[in-house]
Amino acid sequence: MAADARNPLTATDPDAREPGPPGARAAPATDPHGGEAGPAGTPPADSADTAARPAPGLAGGATAAARPAPEPVLLADAAAAHDVPQRLTAHGCWYPSMDPGGRNVAFICDRTGVPQLWTGPVDGEEARLLDADPDPVTEVSWSPDGRWIAYTTAPGGGELTRVLCVRPDGTGRRLLAGGEPGASAYLGCWTHDGSAIAVTLTEPAPAGRTRTGHDGQAVDLPEPAHSGGWAGRDGRAVLLGGSPLGAPTERDTAVIQGAGAAPSREPGPRALAAYLVDPEGATAPVLVASEAGAPTLRVCGLSRDGRLALLRRGPRGRREALVVRRRDRAVTCTVRVADGDPWIGGFAPDGRTVWLRSDSGREFAALLAVRLDAGGRRLAQWPVAARPDCDLELLSLHRDGQHAVLSWNVRGVSELEIMKLPAAVPETDGPTALRGAAGPPAGVARGLSLPHEVVTRLAPGPDPDDPVVALSGSRRRPGVWWLPHASALRTPWSSRDEDAVPDAGHAPVQPFPVRPVARDGLALGGWYYRAPGRSPGEAAPCVVYLHGGPEEQERPVLQTLYHELLGRGLDVFAPDVRGSSGYGRSFVDADLGTRRFAAIEDVAACAAHVVVAGLADPRRLAVMGRSYGGYLTMASLVWHPELFRTGVAVCGMSDLTTFFAGTEPWIAESAAHKYGHPEHDRELLRSLSPMSRVDALRVPVLAVHGEHDTNVPVGESRQFVRAARERGLEAELLMLRQEGHDFRRADNRRLFRRSAADWIERHLTSRPA
Repeated sequence: MAADARNPLTATDPDAREPGPPGARAAPATDPHGGEAGPAGTPPADSADTAARPAPGLAGGATAAARPAPEPVLLADAAAAHDVPQRLTAHGCWYPSMDPGGRNVAFICDRTGVPQLWTGPVDGEEARLLDADPDPVTEVSWSPDGRWIAYTTAPGGGELTRVLCVRPDGTGRRLLAGGEPGASAYLGCWTHDGSAIAVTLTEPAPAGRTRTGHDGQAVDLPEPAHSGGWAGRDGRAVLLGGSPLGAPTERDTAVIQGAGAAPSREPGPRALAAYLVDPEGATAPVLVASEAGAPTLRVCGLSRDGRLALLRRGPRGRREALVVRRRDRAVTCTVRVADGDPWIGGFAPDGRTVWLRSDSGREFAALLAVRLDAGGRRLAQWPVAARPDCDLELLSLHRDGQHAVLSWNVRGVSELEIMKLPAAVPETDGPTALRGAAGPPAGVARGLSLPHEVVTRLAPGPDPDDPVVALSGSRRRPGVWWLPHASALRTPWSSRDEDAVPDAGHAPVQPFPVRPVARDGLALGGWYYRAPGRSPGEAAPCVVYLHGGPEEQERPVLQTLYHELLGRGLDVFAPDVRGSSGYGRSFVDADLGTRRFAAIEDVAACAAHVVVAGLADPRRLAVMGRSYGGYLTMASLVWHPELFRTGVAVCGMSDLTTFFAGTEPWIAESAAHKYGHPEHDRELLRSLSPMSRVDALRVPVLAVHGEHDTNVPVGESRQFVRAARERGLEAELLMLRQEGHDFRRADNRRLFRRSAADWIERHLTSRPA
């Protein structure tokens, strides 16, 4: 297909399309006002959680001096009137944060076509747009004193973010961090008095360059921020410099050494630094911690006396909670914590107990209590709330420090509890404390019923019994619900359930669970969506959709893409292959290294399951997925070339070698643990790469990518499309403007799902001769 401005499936890269007429170009950018791949390691021994030690790679003053502390910069007010045009009848509202009085909520809403910052009362219609800029908003946090709302935005829809603050009335907007070109910043917690907010900054990334792809062709890839000096792969390797994760120490060592102190090692090529920043700019920013070559570093909690800070650090699969003594920035306690939501917990009012969402030494994440001595060192830890067969997915501590809201992931569906945290805590790990007749202290929980299947965010109010939660479900758009004293009240500015899929021409489809079995006997999971009007015994054309991660999980939430496909008469099966979350730590780890081949086989096993069950027509199967699911889509097409009639790969990795060369450094660190080391496991990475088997490709393929994606560079899609075309196959690349790894703008999401559905419908619904 020749390049044509009218054709949205034409890429701008001349190597990724057939020759076209002079001046031919891709589809123009849409109206900007138009919704993590990582590892999973084995829990460390209990002794590794107890010692006071420096965080691995946390460098000295040289790292702290690598970039200046942030200073607030005043911006023009961008609040909009109450009567902002609401282009989307069916919109989403999510990520709520309540004001101290419990009457108003700050939240993210895409009713104008892009996720933006809004506020509204829990029981009134008067929602207000506080920042009308077109940059998507990703996080929101209302200050404890009620004077500020902090939020994170993604300029251009890309992966680099910045932190801003605004008054609740829309005035006083200012940039706190991340305004420099190539820099990035994200939110931490507020101080208890609301005088400052924690902000994590990254150094700017180097400029891009051209690399050689798998086939010897030039591929545009971002310059990697790592130096290439990879450490050994032993399950705890730090690829970006620094000490191995879990390295023991005999004494406390400063996270950031004092002025004039010699650094313990040469600083890494990139650093994260966390500061407490006063939005007013009246006091200087205060450094909390800094780490060279860090994958992540977020301040999740501060003790009320200000002595201790709770940080979350490390790559996925090897997350850690650090207790940091602020006077000398020494790490006094380290505990493994679970993947998933970055808000891992906080301190009790006395600062002597830390409440954590942790899977330390456990198959499933639980609420863990960690007792500290006066210096912040660990004395004891025990589970306060745990379930034998499901994860604690979300944890939010109430402002009084004595209550918590817990959300459990029960086979993909959320169960919510409000818990009174135990007041009596043991001081030691001895028999009296943890092995007495009464056992360790536990909390007292009360369950709450929910009107929809999945909780995505928790926001406690001033009353422990009046939380606000973000809910999604198979029959509704994401919305914010107020739960006063066990009632479930939809906020008036959230979409009504009947507005869920107004363009689909049918009511929302509720999926049913499916439990395939892998070829090696491992039990898998997933959800099956039956197209409206289909008779029960009819074998249907079916799209196997593969989620990202790999540690994500398919959940029964409304997916407009699925309903686009269902409206075309296509069933959708969304399985959880090995490596997915929600089934325990062993299931997440079941695809590490060479076991990735078994995950590729799981796709075929899942397709076979729905065929044998009489749901899917074996002659009309398609495969589709995003991020890791995009990789798995390409892998399935070349490992099982006769199984699927077409595929749609979204932001997927086609060659793991070029992926490592171009991805963000913290993604590389996680990915090496998951897939293999880019130097020591080159042959494994080559054999796992779809590009190494592209000669086996037999069917048409559509690739979709955001132009600003730096997690999985766009070159990964380009080289797979180019290789398919060189082999005489139909292949197209849809490039989405002003998007990164996630597609956030409504116009782009609409273009994506309609283009993908058109492609699959064209190749799938007609029976083969």
